[in-house]
Amino acid sequence: MAILITGIGELTTNDPELGTLREAAVVLDGDRVAWVGPAWRAPAVDERVDVEGRAVLPGWVDSHTHLVFAGDRTAEFEARMAGNPYQAGGIAVTVEATRAASDDELAANLRRHLAEALRQGTTCVETKTGYGLTVADELRAARIARGLVDEVTFLGAHLNTGPGYLDLVCGEMLDAVAAEVRWADVFCENGAFDGPESERVLRAALDRGLGLRVHGNQLGPGPGVQLAVRLGAASVDHCTHLTDADVDALAGSSTVATLLPACDLSTRQPLAPARRLLDAGATVALATNANPGSSYTTSMGFCVATAVLQMGMSVDEAVWAATAGGARALRREDVGVLRPGARADLHVLDAPSATHLAYRPGVPLTWAVWQRGERT
Repeated sequence: MAILITGIGELTTNDPELGTLREAAVVLDGDRVAWVGPAWRAPAVDERVDVEGRAVLPGWVDSHTHLVFAGDRTAEFEARMAGNPYQAGGIAVTVEATRAASDDELAANLRRHLAEALRQGTTCVETKTGYGLTVADELRAARIARGLVDEVTFLGAHLNTGPGYLDLVCGEMLDAVAAEVRWADVFCENGAFDGPESERVLRAALDRGLGLRVHGNQLGPGPGVQLAVRLGAASVDHCTHLTDADVDALAGSSTVATLLPACDLSTRQPLAPARRLLDAGATVALATNANPGSSYTTSMGFCVATAVLQMGMSVDEAVWAATAGGARALRREDVGVLRPGARADLHVLDAPSATHLAYRPGVPLTWAVWQRGERT
């Protein structure tokens, strides 16, 4: 049954031909967008929903999360807020709790966080393994995620647990999970995997037909960005500490710079240089990095507001980065955009324009959400 969403005050389509429309309407037919245009030209349909002048944008595309986990790291957060530095090794706390949890407990926790994100307008989610770090635990994380999220990434290379672990990741572990995931990632950072180790992981993933993602340049300058660009990774995430050569490499490539401002704030790192990347011509995405240790939030709205208020991005740039930018980071064309044929994912704000996302930071502005054509 087709549904007409009408009375739209401001419609952000992210389509270069349609642009941003005023007094617009959208027709949903099943799980797809069937028509977009001025409200006065809208076709007759079975059902009509008047949003009474509210703003509509594509659902958020959160292209970087770690949501298959158990346990709590409140004590680590409190210590960090008291001045202790963030270190990659905190992952081990979550690994222990995740291994001890049942499949049902992990799936229930994942569903809870996905529902929380959906209530805030997030309609497409990527999530990673990486809190199991054994063949069996990484495989079950991948299977649990595959049944519940849009995109699944293997992150066995999250923490180097000791001698022989790299061989395990690049061999038996990748062989076990390859059929369950679309992507492979590596934490290319001091305290995790260095440049040559990271390249070995990524090349092993390529050999198994997986797309590439990289955690890079979070805790300091490093080889992550250059490695990601050289190997054609879809995205390199964090990008907190960049050299001019890193910025130039991203600007000259199809690799998306995915920025994670909530993580930067939580770990008391500098905010990623969004303005510098955009001015150079790099493609930028925004994501939550939702995880229990360094960024425990599912709020894409918070990330957008932070990007505008503290990172030099305009509202239009930040909204694009959190929708179409996330889709680019996942190499998808069916989400993050509202045009005929796209997935019917709509986020209706209780505000007349998307500017209110930054103008009224912290205020819950989601009025309604459609995901795959269903109002949630």
